Amino acid sequence: MAYQDISELTDKISESSAWENIKSFLNQHIDFTDDITVSIFDLLIVVTAIFITTIVLRILFRILTRRLPEDDKSKFSVVFGYFRWLVFVIIFLITLNSVGVDVTAVFAASAALLIGIGLALQTFFQDIISGVFILIDQSVHVGDIIEIDGKVGRVEEIKLRTTRAVTIDNRVLIIPNHRYLTNILYNWTQNGTLTRESVDVGVAYGSDVQLVKRLLIQAASTNEDVLSEPEPTVLFTNFGDSSLNFRIVFTLNDSFKATFPKSDIRFEIDRLFRENNVSIPFPQRDIHIIEPKK
Repeated sequence: MAYQDISELTDKISESSAWENIKSFLNQHIDFTDDITVSIFDLLIVVTAIFITTIVLRILFRILTRRLPEDDKSKFSVVFGYFRWLVFVIIFLITLNSVGVDVTAVFAASAALLIGIGLALQTFFQDIISGVFILIDQSVHVGDIIEIDGKVGRVEEIKLRTTRAVTIDNRVLIIPNHRYLTNILYNWTQNGTLTRESVDVGVAYGSDVQLVKRLLIQAASTNEDVLSEPEPTVLFTNFGDSSLNFRIVFTLNDSFKATFPKSDIRFEIDRLFRENNVSIPFPQRDIHIIEPKK
């Protein structure tokens, strides 16, 4: 019985001695400078904080990119990589400060540096952030027809800083991505490639409006670019100063090249009107000349 008690006491002493050795090892300090000294235990805390941050950032990256195409995911990963290193630096400094290391001077220098870089590259960062938003919310895709600032183009490539589009006259339109945040963007094809287009025309007063309606529908229906469903529609828009105003509305499958079928329809309208004696009036004004009294 006495032997058993002595054995248990010896084990306790051994465990206590081992724990003291571990504590002594963890409390050993590494002196980087006269003012900066870090213990091994502090380094373990820093490593643990960075490890946990890495796991959280990986989960966040998967959440943000779960619906992105592979090409957009690779673009987003580049920006996320810079963001990840920034988070690591901030977590590293905060953790050092929490374990007793004075990093005030480092924080002050970093803040001044970041403010200077932010002011110098403000527009650049706006473009990058806007590019990330575009990739995440998928508001614009390659192949979409967009209109911004009165300019229309088909999107050819979406980069992190700029979007490249080609206009109808084959000119390249380079759009800084921050313009999407500061301007109204019209996406002609987000709801599909089908769009409704129209051509306006005026006829002389006294014309047979039912005949005009039939001719306008004929001009649109016979154009090979106009879809049969939904059918072209004629609207009697107004009684103008010099004409009765009509609008023929039709559907196209490629609104980017709508200029050409609309031009062909205007040619056909002019031909049909001439054949059926429907005149397109020009503005008329009555001029009254008042002679001065003698």
